[in-house]
Amino acid sequence: MDHKDKPATIAAHAAGAIDPQSGGVVPALQPSTTFLRDEGYNLVRPDNLYSRPDSDNLRQAEEVIRRLEGAEETMLFPSGMAATAAVLQTLPNAAHVVVQAGIYYGTTAWVREFCTRRGLTLSEVPAEDLVAHCRAHRADLVHIETPSNPWLKSVDIAAVKAATGGILVVDATAATPILTRALDFGADIVMHSATKAINGHSDVLAGVLSTRDASSPVWKTIRNDRKMAGAILGPFEAWLLTRAMRTLPLRVERMSWNAQRLAEFLLAHDQVADVFYPGLPHHAGHAIAQKQMTGGFGSLMSVLVKGDRERALAVTGKLRLFLSATSLGSVESLVEHRHTIEPHTGIPENLIRVSVGIEDIDDLTADWAQALA
Repeated sequence: MDHKDKPATIAAHAAGAIDPQSGGVVPALQPSTTFLRDEGYNLVRPDNLYSRPDSDNLRQAEEVIRRLEGAEETMLFPSGMAATAAVLQTLPNAAHVVVQAGIYYGTTAWVREFCTRRGLTLSEVPAEDLVAHCRAHRADLVHIETPSNPWLKSVDIAAVKAATGGILVVDATAATPILTRALDFGADIVMHSATKAINGHSDVLAGVLSTRDASSPVWKTIRNDRKMAGAILGPFEAWLLTRAMRTLPLRVERMSWNAQRLAEFLLAHDQVADVFYPGLPHHAGHAIAQKQMTGGFGSLMSVLVKGDRERALAVTGKLRLFLSATSLGSVESLVEHRHTIEPHTGIPENLIRVSVGIEDIDDLTADWAQALA
């Protein structure tokens, strides 16, 4: 495949992955944990020794994402949190970490505990203050999330990178590499929970890191730690991920199209107080999102219904097509009452997080209309 192929072509062809043994146009699943040596005890395949560091299925999935990101190297992990942890664990003692406030709480909670245990200085900074803070305070690592979950804050990646001398890690899970190639805007490392839209079928747990500089000391440490400590995605999960990514651009396009129209419908509804979605002109991060997101604004939004906790729960309980479940980015639409899940994080009791799927938009708007009635 030509290196200039567009994302839809890269994804549809799985970056050229096939099964050379059978001639199949679909790559084979290879679950073997160990690999043969010949009579001289040389490996039959020099790049396959043991499945912890060596897996054709892993390499195939990584190559698809690497090409989509425009990265120099990509590594898959067993979860998004494993990928996030892999970066933070490279920091020396007494390092200063800046983390965007109000991001995915799983990240926030783990980083707080990790920094306390390791004696690292942690600064949690609101999205709108990140650039000023990074200019005023030296940081070894800055971790941002754009658009953020569940507040849908947009952060100017290039501006933050220009303001810091530290490593910039961008969690772009809600955008996917189809809408935002964070490395193009200056990120040193981009992270995705591949469990979400990259896989998009609610059946694979995975995380991924990509970099524009595979020779950096930090990246070399991440690569070595993954190999030696064994934070490796299994071959079956990697195979499923490759299969799912063949339709990633189509899914993202449809989910973004649906989400934009649903957001506009809900914002105009008399039972809705506000909608947090970067595709809406009134959204505080709309201009930044326009600059960084190409082809849509993603599938994730948060809706503030008018009323209290009981009203929000009544709405989610009446929804038929929007399943009440924790996750985002899949083909099926989901809703989550965030205050029930994370009451300690300051989430409003009337906030409903919404992940918009690929269903017919008329059915989705009709479902919300009857639930809000």
